[in-house]
Amino acid sequence: MCGICCSVGFSVEHFSKELKEDLLYSLRRRGPSSSKQLLKSGVNYQCLFSGHVLHLRGALTAQPMEDANGNVFLWNGEVFNGVQVEAEENDTQVMFNSLSACKNESDILLLFSKVQGPWSFIYYQASSHCLWFGRDIFGRRSLLWHFSNLGKSFCLSSVGAQISGLTDQWQEVPASGIFQIYLNYAAVSKCVTLKLYPWKCVSKENVTEECTIDLTQTQAELPAFVSVIASEAKLYLSKPIAPLNKMLPEAPLEAQCRNRSNTLPHTRETLKRFLTDEHTQKVVHQFIDVLNVAVRRRVLCLAREENLASKQVLKTCNKKANIAILFSGGIDSMVIAALADRHIPGDEPIDLLNVAFVTKRKTGPSVPNIERKQQNCHEVPSEAFAQVAAVALGHEDVPDRVTGKAGLKELQSLNPSRTWNFVEINVSLEELQKLRRDRICHLVQPLDTVLDDSIGCAVWFASRGIGWLVTQDAVRSYSSSAKVILTGIGADEQLAGYTRHRVRFQSLGLEGLNEEIAMELGRISSRNLGRDDRVISDHGKEARFPFLDENVVSFLNSLPIWEKVDLALPRGLGEKLILRLAAVELGLTASALLPKRAMQFGSRIAKLEKINEKASDKCGRLQILP
Repeated sequence: MCGICCSVGFSVEHFSKELKEDLLYSLRRRGPSSSKQLLKSGVNYQCLFSGHVLHLRGALTAQPMEDANGNVFLWNGEVFNGVQVEAEENDTQVMFNSLSACKNESDILLLFSKVQGPWSFIYYQASSHCLWFGRDIFGRRSLLWHFSNLGKSFCLSSVGAQISGLTDQWQEVPASGIFQIYLNYAAVSKCVTLKLYPWKCVSKENVTEECTIDLTQTQAELPAFVSVIASEAKLYLSKPIAPLNKMLPEAPLEAQCRNRSNTLPHTRETLKRFLTDEHTQKVVHQFIDVLNVAVRRRVLCLAREENLASKQVLKTCNKKANIAILFSGGIDSMVIAALADRHIPGDEPIDLLNVAFVTKRKTGPSVPNIERKQQNCHEVPSEAFAQVAAVALGHEDVPDRVTGKAGLKELQSLNPSRTWNFVEINVSLEELQKLRRDRICHLVQPLDTVLDDSIGCAVWFASRGIGWLVTQDAVRSYSSSAKVILTGIGADEQLAGYTRHRVRFQSLGLEGLNEEIAMELGRISSRNLGRDDRVISDHGKEARFPFLDENVVSFLNSLPIWEKVDLALPRGLGEKLILRLAAVELGLTASALLPKRAMQFGSRIAKLEKINEKASDKCGRLQILP
């Protein structure tokens, strides 16, 4: 994870040797391990590159990187597959070496077509005086652009500046392909021309499927002096995922399932009955296998410190967690936790980050049956103990806290020898309002809806990882040390987890449901992932998305819709059916039957302030004040 930025000026008065303080501060928070700046000047332009690295794998590699030919590279990504990166290597160095070896545009496009994993990048090609930049197909890493001064300057950055009145000028770079700018031409013409090399799907029969690119919409969101043009037909990025299988069954599925949906009980035994079908069981096992590999890559691509447990017996509270999970106890986070448990060293704790919001702090006596233990690290001082216990008690009726604790018990049964740190992150209204104003509103921008506010704030507090470990005999403060945070985003979008999927199915059947799922995955970059990346990375941590692994998406896309979901069945069964069946096969119990509950409702943040808002309304609380 890194904070990357390139500020370009086309006239002397817009040349700068420093970034604005607020922008530099936000970039450094993303990359606390290393910071570096580099200035490159042409006859008509100047580029200031700024790189801030969160060290996770291989040798610490400072950015920006420059080669002997004057090319400059900024990389914010993880190569999990497609391009060979050895365990001891740093993927930034590998990618830069590969880019430096590229002889033409086709070579560059071929390289980025191969990469599997989240990425955004900025690459200055000295010989042609051009700048390449872009995001992966799902937009898992944030990249914003800001054009100003009537074409005399522009900026690319992982996160925007925080100046009142200007933040709305920052926009997310569309995850529709890779962009290229010829800097000399832009300087002379006083206009910026963006050439887009789009994603296209190439079938096994070598037939190119055109991807719909709305250049007019992108153009409409940009200033008049910025134009977007499409690349030549033969120059494009090959999509790293298989196209969505939109096959429909020969007989109407509704008729097949109508009676079954009324008679099947909402129990684990019902799910087990599905698994008695040989084909269903085979598909579920294939899904587990591909998701298991995705989780393994995301928990092992990480530089771990030498484990001292083999040399001496350590107290549990002194062992360091390297991996954390955004954890509600729902089906998505439970399956990720169960699979992560297979690959993370057995003596390494896993942090389960569970966030809850309440309007008022309860006061009163301390929680019964809890005794303070002097030997516990991060022990709560005696004068604060009663208050801490009361706060924890005040969050007991928050839905995600209830399901989270139930999920914790399931995981403890699955692997009793593992230390599962269930981190209770309790947020008061006062703390929410202060930190939204000071930090979160700047990160959520340029998104600005009520939904962006709720999810952005919930994810920011959860990923910060500061809370309490409450056990039967102790309460202690806790701050998660994990640099990598696993999240379940992508499961609902692909497996019809939202209410709108059920509404679409009821009105337009399976054909309509297929179209809704295709639309969900197509817009996930602009709707979710840039925002979540900015929010999580603000703590110097990296988000990783197992359900959006290219092989997982390709596998799910290859299946006909009825092998993944059955919305003729009730909530808690039919949506995400294949994932529920996988959970049963993994030994999970009650969590396999939990219906989808949105984070903003499960954490209770949606009820904390104005309760009569629509999710799509613009949120006044996100406005940046002077």
